Order: sequence, then C-alpha cells, then structure tokens
Amino acid sequence: QVQLVESGEGLVQAGSSLRLSCAASGGTFSRYILGWFRQAPGKEREFVSAISRSGSRTKYGDSVKGRFTISRDNAKNTVYLQMNSLKPEDTAVYYCAADFQNLLLSEYRSQYDYWGQGTQVTVSS
Repeated sequence: QVQLVESGEGLVQAGSSLRLSCAASGGTFSRYILGWFRQAPGKEREFVSAISRSGSRTKYGDSVKGRFTISRDNAKNTVYLQMNSLKPEDTAVYYCAADFQNLLLSEYRSQYDYWGQGTQVTVSS
C-alpha cells in the first residue's frame, strides 16, 4: 500500500509562484509513474501533469503548459510541481497520484492506483 501526502498549499496573488510536494511511503517509489491532478469547486478532476519513473519524460495539460514543471527525486521519494505565473483559474485542490501498472504517461484518472488527500491552492486576482 502506497501513501501519498501533498504539501505546499497556499494563498497567492496572480502572477506568483508556488511549489507543491508529494511525499510517498509504503512502496518502491521509482516503480511508479506519478501524476498531478486538480479539482476546482463544481468541476471535474482535471489532469495537470505526469512524470515517468526515471523522470526523463513528462506530460502536461494544455492549461498549464509552459507555466508548470513536474519533477521527481527518487532518492527522497518525492514528486514536485513547480507552478509559475499562477492565474485565478488555477485555484483548486491539487492531488498527486501514483500509477504502477502502465507504461505510458496518462491523463486519465482511472489509470492511477493511489491518491493523496489533496492540498489547496488559491490564487487571488
């Protein structure tokens, strides 16, 4: 069983930056594809980004391309989401997720096996 714990929540102004972290325990971290999703009030959970097991491949949702960067440190069992040029529409609860079965980076929630509890990001205009 894998446990994922997000941190880094914050209330920031538009144009600011914020870095989220997700620490994993209970599994072999380097065997998991890791992803970030987000969910705004009244909306579906949305794919943000994913990173391969080695960190050599990444994928981003269209709304965050060029502004967000995903990275991982397998020695620290942690995945990061660096968020720059934040916009009010980035306001959401952000979740990290782990996928141990698939080979390709996926934007589909159903592909992920484990989820964190989420961390709140609020961007004011």
